[in-house]
Amino acid sequence: MDNTLQYNNPIIEQRADPWVYKHEDGYYYFTGSVPEYDRIEVRRAKTIEGLRDAEPVTVWRKFETGPLSANIWAPEIHYIDSKWYVYFAAARTTETRDGLFDHRMFALECDAANPLEGNWTEKGQVKSKWETFCLDATSFEHRGVRYYVWAQKDPDIEGNSNLYIAEMENPWTLKEKQVMISTPEYDWEKIGFYVNEGAAVIKRNGKIFMTFSGSATDFNYCMGLLYADEDADLMNPDSWKKLDHPVFQTSEKTGQYGPGHNSFTVSEDGETDVLIYHGRNYKEIEGDPLYDPNRHTRAQVITWDEDGFPVFGEPAPDA
Repeated sequence: MDNTLQYNNPIIEQRADPWVYKHEDGYYYFTGSVPEYDRIEVRRAKTIEGLRDAEPVTVWRKFETGPLSANIWAPEIHYIDSKWYVYFAAARTTETRDGLFDHRMFALECDAANPLEGNWTEKGQVKSKWETFCLDATSFEHRGVRYYVWAQKDPDIEGNSNLYIAEMENPWTLKEKQVMISTPEYDWEKIGFYVNEGAAVIKRNGKIFMTFSGSATDFNYCMGLLYADEDADLMNPDSWKKLDHPVFQTSEKTGQYGPGHNSFTVSEDGETDVLIYHGRNYKEIEGDPLYDPNRHTRAQVITWDEDGFPVFGEPAPDA
């Protein structure tokens, strides 16, 4: 592990909810929310910093009306069973509202070797227990089982979103059982909004670690950490433990505000774990933070403590 490795931030300006996946072909694939919230882009490069100047390819655009017509948020690109999938959230526009907090989850599929060149097909809504606000889906495999984790509003629970897990029938269909593994309970998860969202998974040191983000999307936004033993039943909520403090948060010292909604990748040599996240370099925002475009994609090295837990440190200053 190279603890001296540093990246020149920001990696990509005005791309929030960043997802970086290093594929077996040696390329890093990137997608994230664009400021217009109207399309899904994918780009690739041989290095993490190379993503900065890589040409984005629009693989899908929102519809004019209907459930896929507003606020296209937080796409993630995954490679499952030799096909590419993008999970994303979308809302509907009506005459009275812009679809805010009316999201549902959807999936796209591409069978080309290079997802920037292939055709993407809609696999429809990824349906869960309720027809309520839901978003920020991610997926991971553990011991031959494919899991899906997402944020959703439970009609019977106060707040905006909790984290749920389910096994998958296929890459766009959930098995019937879903369980809640986290709900906002600490003060740092409940500033502005009661939020647990933006989950990402990394497996290391006999454990499954799951980061997530909490609170409003301004400078209060921060990352928390869940973990489970690799031998545990991941569908048992008791298997998941939550740290009582944020693991990554605003740093006045480094001038980074509201870091969160992360993904994980590895360094170019494959030896070092890298955190990919978004954040702003100023604190005060005019209007709704969701419509401030300057959440930039950033990267920095993760270290590990003697107990095998990730150490995120402070968000690094801009280069």
